Amino acid sequence: MLPARGLALSVTASVVFAALGAYSAWLAPLNGEQVFAWRIVWTIPAMVLLLSLLRAWPLFGQTLARLKREPLLWLALLANAFLLGIQQWLFMWAPLVGRLLEVTLGYFLLPLVMVVIGRVFYGERLAPLQWLAVGIASLGVLHEFWRHQAFSWVTLLTALGYPPYLMIRRAVKLEPVGGFLLEILFILPWAIWALSNSTVVQDFSLRPALWLLLPGLGILTAIAFASYLASSRLLPLGVLGILGYLEPALLFVLSIWLLGEAFTPGDLGTYIPIWLAVLLTCLHSGMTLHRQRRNNT
Repeated sequence: MLPARGLALSVTASVVFAALGAYSAWLAPLNGEQVFAWRIVWTIPAMVLLLSLLRAWPLFGQTLARLKREPLLWLALLANAFLLGIQQWLFMWAPLVGRLLEVTLGYFLLPLVMVVIGRVFYGERLAPLQWLAVGIASLGVLHEFWRHQAFSWVTLLTALGYPPYLMIRRAVKLEPVGGFLLEILFILPWAIWALSNSTVVQDFSLRPALWLLLPGLGILTAIAFASYLASSRLLPLGVLGILGYLEPALLFVLSIWLLGEAFTPGDLGTYIPIWLAVLLTCLHSGMTLHRQRRNNT
């Protein structure tokens, strides 16, 4: 049985992450690097607030205590900060340069990668309906590869970036909320350096609304990652990957209808199988929640 809380957290994370994809497009005149740097800066107070609301400071203190006796944890945090930084930069940069669809395809590939990793490294098993969803989604992925004979570097970096990040977290048993704050703190020096070399005063004078929009960027980031990382502790990695289809499905809608990125009839062979996989995933999740509720009554 899948924990209902894990499913709810995963869905929450997908919805908020998709919202972030559109949010960055509203932060003009900032470029992708600046948006990413401000995202890091404003995520820290948002995470501090979240830790306070969740009363998770004792857990954070335990993680800090581990740093004194586990040198390997420093390396894990440094590696994860690097992996996380790349993904966050890519996600903020792509909508501003018209490449969100490539990121979206990477997120469609990501569940397949996570299913394979879950099966190979953790011996996880999927239900028949979940395997059917994986098989159908694979048809869409193969169609995309057949059309272009390759995936763009943006797509590959998106699809292959998060699995090692999550595997490292699992290996060192890093607490979701406090651990994420530490990873962000590792990225903060770069963010400060990037902002010190940018036109910060000019940007805010051109658009004073940034003073209100940028804190929202940090709040959304904190909610999304806290939900996602908490769900990653409650769900098998393969199941977490399958549920991950929801985010790219929402990003696809945003990139076409809100951001106006190009979509051709040839793309239907890629996205129709993937959307069917999304529907099957939702069906399986709904059936699982129904069985849980029935067993609890």
